[in-house]
Amino acid sequence: MIARPVDTKTKILDAAEKLFGQNGFDATSLRDITAEADVNLAAVNYHFQTKDSLIDAVIARRVEPVNRKRLEMLELAGPNPQVEQILIAFLSPIMHADFSAVFPLMARILASPDVFVVRLFKRHLTVIVERFTDALSQALPGLSRPEIAWRLHFTAGAMSHVLARALSMPELMPPSSAGFDTETALAQLVTFAAAGFRAPEGI
Repeated sequence: MIARPVDTKTKILDAAEKLFGQNGFDATSLRDITAEADVNLAAVNYHFQTKDSLIDAVIARRVEPVNRKRLEMLELAGPNPQVEQILIAFLSPIMHADFSAVFPLMARILASPDVFVVRLFKRHLTVIVERFTDALSQALPGLSRPEIAWRLHFTAGAMSHVLARALSMPELMPPSSAGFDTETALAQLVTFAAAGFRAPEGI
Protein backbone atom coordinates (compact mmCIF):
# COMPACT_ATOMS: atom_id res chain seq x y z
CA MET A 1 0.00 0.00 0.00
CA ILE A 2 1.44 3.36 -1.05
CA ALA A 3 1.36 6.09 1.60
CA ARG A 4 -0.48 9.23 0.58
CA PRO A 5 1.71 12.33 0.38
CA VAL A 6 1.30 14.80 3.23
CA ASP A 7 0.01 18.18 2.10
CA THR A 8 2.03 21.30 2.83
CA LYS A 9 -0.36 22.69 5.44
CA THR A 10 -0.28 19.44 7.44
CA LYS A 11 3.53 19.31 7.22
CA ILE A 12 3.70 22.81 8.68
CA LEU A 13 1.26 21.95 11.48
CA ASP A 14 3.14 18.75 12.33
CA ALA A 15 6.48 20.56 12.42
CA ALA A 16 5.10 23.44 14.50
CA GLU A 17 3.45 21.04 16.95
CA LYS A 18 6.72 19.17 17.43
CA LEU A 19 8.92 22.26 17.84
CA PHE A 20 6.50 24.20 20.04
CA GLY A 21 6.41 21.19 22.34
CA GLN A 22 10.18 20.75 22.40
CA ASN A 23 11.32 24.37 22.58
CA GLY A 24 8.32 26.49 23.58
CA PHE A 25 6.37 29.05 21.60
CA ASP A 26 8.70 32.02 22.03
CA ALA A 27 11.88 30.05 21.34
CA THR A 28 10.56 28.57 18.08
CA SER A 29 10.89 30.78 15.01
CA LEU A 30 9.03 30.46 11.75
CA ARG A 31 12.36 29.63 10.09
CA ASP A 32 12.82 26.75 12.54
CA ILE A 33 9.42 25.46 11.48
CA THR A 34 10.08 25.81 7.74
CA ALA A 35 13.35 23.90 8.13
CA GLU A 36 11.64 21.10 10.07
CA ALA A 37 8.75 20.92 7.58
CA ASP A 38 11.04 21.31 4.55
CA VAL A 39 8.92 24.12 3.10
CA ASN A 40 9.65 27.76 2.36
CA LEU A 41 8.57 30.74 4.42
CA ALA A 42 6.11 31.79 1.74
CA ALA A 43 4.14 28.57 2.34
CA VAL A 44 3.78 29.39 6.06
CA ASN A 45 2.71 32.95 5.25
CA TYR A 46 0.21 31.69 2.68
CA HIS A 47 -1.49 29.20 5.00
CA PHE A 48 -1.24 30.99 8.36
CA GLN A 49 -0.12 34.63 7.81
CA THR A 50 1.33 35.02 11.33
CA LYS A 51 3.01 32.94 14.01
CA ASP A 52 0.08 33.60 16.36
CA SER A 53 -2.33 32.21 13.76
CA LEU A 54 -0.13 29.14 13.37
CA ILE A 55 -0.08 28.55 17.15
CA ASP A 56 -3.86 28.84 17.21
CA ALA A 57 -4.22 26.37 14.32
CA VAL A 58 -1.93 23.86 16.03
CA ILE A 59 -4.04 23.98 19.19
CA ALA A 60 -7.38 24.02 17.33
CA ARG A 61 -6.44 20.86 15.43
CA ARG A 62 -6.30 18.98 18.76
CA VAL A 63 -8.95 20.80 20.78
CA GLU A 64 -11.86 21.14 18.35
CA PRO A 65 -12.49 17.39 17.83
CA VAL A 66 -12.50 16.98 21.61
CA ASN A 67 -15.01 19.80 22.02
CA ARG A 68 -17.31 18.37 19.34
CA LYS A 69 -17.28 15.01 21.12
CA ARG A 70 -18.01 16.71 24.45
CA LEU A 71 -21.12 18.38 23.05
CA GLU A 72 -22.26 15.17 21.35
CA MET A 73 -21.96 13.21 24.62
CA LEU A 74 -23.77 15.93 26.56
CA GLU A 75 -26.61 15.84 24.04
CA LEU A 76 -26.81 12.04 24.22
CA ALA A 77 -27.10 12.23 28.01
CA GLY A 78 -30.65 13.53 27.55
CA PRO A 79 -32.57 16.55 28.82
CA ASN A 80 -31.94 15.88 32.53
CA PRO A 81 -28.45 14.40 32.89
CA GLN A 82 -27.00 13.49 36.27
CA VAL A 83 -23.83 15.16 37.54
CA GLU A 84 -21.74 12.09 36.70
CA GLN A 85 -23.06 11.99 33.12
CA ILE A 86 -22.18 15.65 32.65
CA LEU A 87 -18.70 15.13 34.04
CA ILE A 88 -18.10 12.08 31.86
CA ALA A 89 -19.12 14.12 28.79
CA PHE A 90 -16.69 16.86 29.84
CA LEU A 91 -13.75 14.64 30.77
CA SER A 92 -13.95 11.48 28.68
CA PRO A 93 -13.26 12.93 25.20
CA ILE A 94 -9.97 14.49 26.24
CA MET A 95 -8.98 11.59 28.50
CA HIS A 96 -9.48 9.18 25.58
CA ALA A 97 -7.88 11.37 22.92
CA ASP A 98 -4.60 10.10 21.50
CA PHE A 99 -2.33 12.79 22.85
CA SER A 100 0.73 10.54 23.16
CA ALA A 101 2.49 12.44 20.37
CA VAL A 102 1.73 15.85 21.81
CA PHE A 103 2.38 15.47 25.55
CA PRO A 104 5.32 17.94 25.30
CA LEU A 105 3.04 20.52 23.64
CA MET A 106 0.34 20.01 26.28
CA ALA A 107 2.90 20.52 29.04
CA ARG A 108 4.01 23.75 27.38
CA ILE A 109 0.42 25.00 27.17
CA LEU A 110 -0.26 24.21 30.82
CA ALA A 111 2.95 26.00 31.85
CA SER A 112 2.33 29.06 29.66
CA PRO A 113 1.73 32.55 31.07
CA ASP A 114 -1.82 33.46 32.02
CA VAL A 115 -2.27 35.74 29.00
CA PHE A 116 -1.76 32.77 26.67
CA VAL A 117 -4.19 30.58 28.64
CA VAL A 118 -6.83 33.33 28.60
CA ARG A 119 -6.50 33.63 24.83
CA LEU A 120 -6.81 29.86 24.43
CA PHE A 121 -9.83 29.81 26.74
CA LYS A 122 -11.67 32.59 24.90
CA ARG A 123 -11.11 31.11 21.45
CA HIS A 124 -11.73 27.45 22.11
CA LEU A 125 -13.46 26.87 25.43
CA THR A 126 -16.01 29.64 26.08
CA VAL A 127 -18.90 27.79 24.42
CA ILE A 128 -17.97 24.54 26.16
CA VAL A 129 -17.90 26.17 29.60
CA GLU A 130 -21.25 27.88 28.99
CA ARG A 131 -22.96 24.67 27.85
CA PHE A 132 -21.60 22.60 30.72
CA THR A 133 -22.35 25.32 33.26
CA ASP A 134 -25.95 25.33 32.01
CA ALA A 135 -26.19 21.55 32.41
CA LEU A 136 -24.63 21.59 35.89
CA SER A 137 -26.90 24.46 36.97
CA GLN A 138 -29.89 22.35 36.00
CA ALA A 139 -28.56 19.27 37.81
CA LEU A 140 -27.50 21.27 40.89
CA PRO A 141 -30.03 24.09 41.34
CA GLY A 142 -28.66 24.87 44.80
CA LEU A 143 -25.38 26.16 43.36
CA SER A 144 -24.89 29.62 41.87
CA ARG A 145 -23.29 29.94 38.43
CA PRO A 146 -20.12 31.53 39.87
CA GLU A 147 -19.77 28.58 42.25
CA ILE A 148 -20.22 26.12 39.38
CA ALA A 149 -17.60 28.03 37.39
CA TRP A 150 -15.09 27.67 40.25
CA ARG A 151 -15.73 23.96 40.56
CA LEU A 152 -15.53 23.42 36.81
CA HIS A 153 -12.14 25.18 36.77
CA PHE A 154 -10.94 22.97 39.62
CA THR A 155 -12.14 19.89 37.73
CA ALA A 156 -10.28 21.02 34.61
CA GLY A 157 -7.20 21.57 36.75
CA ALA A 158 -7.34 18.04 38.13
CA MET A 159 -7.80 16.72 34.59
CA SER A 160 -4.80 18.75 33.38
CA HIS A 161 -2.68 17.33 36.19
CA VAL A 162 -3.47 13.78 35.10
CA LEU A 163 -2.90 14.53 31.41
CA ALA A 164 0.36 16.38 31.94
CA ARG A 165 1.70 13.45 33.99
CA ALA A 166 0.16 10.62 32.02
CA LEU A 167 3.53 9.07 31.16
CA SER A 168 4.85 9.19 34.74
CA MET A 169 1.57 8.54 36.57
CA PRO A 170 2.15 4.77 37.02
CA GLU A 171 5.36 5.55 38.89
CA LEU A 172 3.59 8.08 41.11
CA MET A 173 0.89 5.66 42.27
CA PRO A 174 1.40 3.60 45.47
CA PRO A 175 2.55 -0.01 44.97
CA SER A 176 -0.73 -1.32 46.37
CA SER A 177 -2.83 0.47 43.74
CA ALA A 178 -4.55 -1.48 40.98
CA GLY A 179 -2.40 0.31 38.38
CA PHE A 180 -2.99 3.22 36.07
CA ASP A 181 -5.04 3.26 32.89
CA THR A 182 -7.38 5.72 31.24
CA GLU A 183 -10.60 4.14 32.47
CA THR A 184 -9.39 3.99 36.06
CA ALA A 185 -8.18 7.58 35.96
CA LEU A 186 -11.46 8.75 34.43
CA ALA A 187 -13.59 6.91 37.00
CA GLN A 188 -11.54 8.29 39.88
CA LEU A 189 -11.67 11.81 38.49
CA VAL A 190 -15.45 11.70 37.95
CA THR A 191 -15.99 10.40 41.51
CA PHE A 192 -13.73 13.10 42.94
CA ALA A 193 -15.29 15.94 40.93
CA ALA A 194 -18.89 14.82 41.52
CA ALA A 195 -18.33 14.90 45.28
CA GLY A 196 -16.96 18.41 44.96
CA PHE A 197 -19.90 19.59 42.90
CA ARG A 198 -22.40 18.13 45.36
CA ALA A 199 -20.86 19.88 48.35
CA PRO A 200 -23.07 22.72 49.66
CA GLU A 201 -22.14 26.20 48.52
CA GLY A 202 -20.16 28.22 51.04
CA ILE A 203 -18.51 25.26 52.76
